[in-house]
Amino acid sequence: MPELPERVLAFDFGTKRMGVASGQPITAMGSPLAPVTARDGIPDWDQVDALVKLHRPQVFIVGNPLNMDGTVSELSLRALKFARRLAARYPEVPVYRQDERLSTRAARETLAEVSQQRRGKLPSLDSTAACHIVASWFAEPNWTRV
Repeated sequence: MPELPERVLAFDFGTKRMGVASGQPITAMGSPLAPVTARDGIPDWDQVDALVKLHRPQVFIVGNPLNMDGTVSELSLRALKFARRLAARYPEVPVYRQDERLSTRAARETLAEVSQQRRGKLPSLDSTAACHIVASWFAEPNWTRV
């Protein structure tokens, strides 16, 4: 098994916005970042470029929104297309996909807990879901490259 990377950048694919989280193996958790705007599933590449320049990821993780029974969904096919575009744009950074079933539900629960603990602005639901994708990948990495 390969060594875990020091810096990852994860995406929770969406057609209007994509959640983003950075992560590292010491905590095996993600930190939410500002979501990237998208138009019909195509991200604002200037925003993605800025994130890559700032965070210098060694790995990209793209959530794979499978159906609950494990079958491929329409959104999963679109997320795969995004992952392939990401791989083509940054060929030096491996892209992996991670099952993200229930990540949005887990993100809602996380935000509900956080809102009870503090007042103020909460991270986006999409980027919180990306944090769950990071944690899931560190717990059980999928080493199959896009």
